[in-house]
Amino acid sequence: MAQAAIEIRDLVKEYAGSKGTGPKLALKGVSFDVPQGSVFGLLGPNGAGKSTLINIMAGLVNKTSGTVKIWGHDIDHDHRNAKLNIGIVPQEIVFDPFFTPFEVLENQGGFYGISKALRRSEELLKAVRLEDKRNAYARTLSGGMKRRLLIAKAMVHSPPILVLDEPTAGVDVELRKQLWELVGELNAEGVTVVLTTHYLEEAEELCEQIAIINHGELIANKPTRELVGMMGEKILAITVDKDIVRLPDDPRFHKCEVVGEKSIEITFDKGEMTAGQVLAKVQEQGFAIEDVSTREADLEDVFVQLTGEDDREKA
Repeated sequence: MAQAAIEIRDLVKEYAGSKGTGPKLALKGVSFDVPQGSVFGLLGPNGAGKSTLINIMAGLVNKTSGTVKIWGHDIDHDHRNAKLNIGIVPQEIVFDPFFTPFEVLENQGGFYGISKALRRSEELLKAVRLEDKRNAYARTLSGGMKRRLLIAKAMVHSPPILVLDEPTAGVDVELRKQLWELVGELNAEGVTVVLTTHYLEEAEELCEQIAIINHGELIANKPTRELVGMMGEKILAITVDKDIVRLPDDPRFHKCEVVGEKSIEITFDKGEMTAGQVLAKVQEQGFAIEDVSTREADLEDVFVQLTGEDDREKA
């Protein structure tokens, strides 16, 4: 069995509390592996510990205890090789605005001790579709171009692992699509990708496996399809013939709510009743059904159930 790209065991991070309060545990003994060659999702509400974990892998935050191995290299005992095998794309867009994209990549190559003859600046600019902006000042680039430049910067030293921390936060739909096409191309070339995102439908579509952290603890780590399959719930969207004064009721309904004029959604467990039985209950209570559609539970439903977070923007 191939060695994991990232191995995390019993990882603890404790911050000193403010005056009058005790220490705060940001990570409480987290353990998981990231398989080589995968696209791996790391999800959790704000403050769950995701950024702390990423910053420990990047060498920006010192862990309290536990072990982290990057491509087999322990971050404590073989820090240099661990750092050489990972590229981090941060949430914040940070580089000198007076450098050109080419200069940004050349300087980053120099930081890693890569000789000029071996630097891949032109190749990387082409890969992230910025070759035509080679000599433009970085401050003149659009937000999407800057995001792509950050990815190129993280790949300067050809790491086998790329970590993207909220790479599509605040960007439009078209740019998100472009960024994920780029990430897909890198993954197809063998790069292991770890990403955090607050767009749950994005994680469901892109990630083969997902770990969910909440309050510093790992609460799930499964293949995406298996994670979604944990939910036995089904949702019926029903349009009825009249205004809804009183919602249909049955003890087996997990949820029943108004979602539009004359429209309701009923959530139920497929193991407890069928869609036909749900519709029969609605009709029994005086409603004629004009339209109906169904959907299975998705990653957002799983996330809400596991974390109690009912706001996608907090994921």
